[in-house]
Amino acid sequence: MEINGKAILVVDDEKNIRELVRFNLESRGYKVKEAMDGKEALNIARTDELLLIILDLMLPKIDGLEVCRILKSDPSTKKIPIIMLTALGDEIDKIVGLELGADDYITKPFSPREMVARVRAVIRRVEDMKEPEHSVNKFDDLIINEQKHEVLLSGSRLELTLKEYELLKVFAANPFNVFSREHLLEKVWGYDFMGDTRTVDVHVCNLRRKLEEADNKTGYYIETVRGVGYRFGYRE
Repeated sequence: MEINGKAILVVDDEKNIRELVRFNLESRGYKVKEAMDGKEALNIARTDELLLIILDLMLPKIDGLEVCRILKSDPSTKKIPIIMLTALGDEIDKIVGLELGADDYITKPFSPREMVARVRAVIRRVEDMKEPEHSVNKFDDLIINEQKHEVLLSGSRLELTLKEYELLKVFAANPFNVFSREHLLEKVWGYDFMGDTRTVDVHVCNLRRKLEEADNKTGYYIETVRGVGYRFGYRE
């Protein structure tokens, strides 16, 4: 079921991995492109319309984490969802990748069925977020414009990843309410997300830092409620 003619880019320096991923995605109707190093991946991402990127972290020329950072900091490519391929046990790489804006990760060795399920889940979440939105959510001097998909804090635009933006929407719509990690995981990542609640912690930490850096008064806060989750509000 190829979507809008866009391709999935598979980036890995191991030919057998690229062929395995290509076969399983193409057999389900997806169009696939390949890159064997980080430089080639960046070139393709900047010139082709992509549905999603499956990105190995151990790459020649430019490593996968740097590729992720570059893509997520470029307005023309920041909305392309990225699934990282990480080696078994490299938890720090997963955390760093999520902090840079990656949408999910797959640990090597992986089953083709799990890989396809994760691809479908990420694509479905991204497509759901593209539904027309026309509301503006205002909380003191924090403005979330859902139609423009932007956040303004004291008149200045706040640069957020997609997941940070979705988290802030949930928080700002219900200020001072306490949300469990499980609730946030369900609301922002969806029922079929296969990660764990540490994913929420990473993104909340980044969102908290960006709010504090943007607001010199540090008036906005995301409080950690021990044993429960998080609460968003504003200090007078």
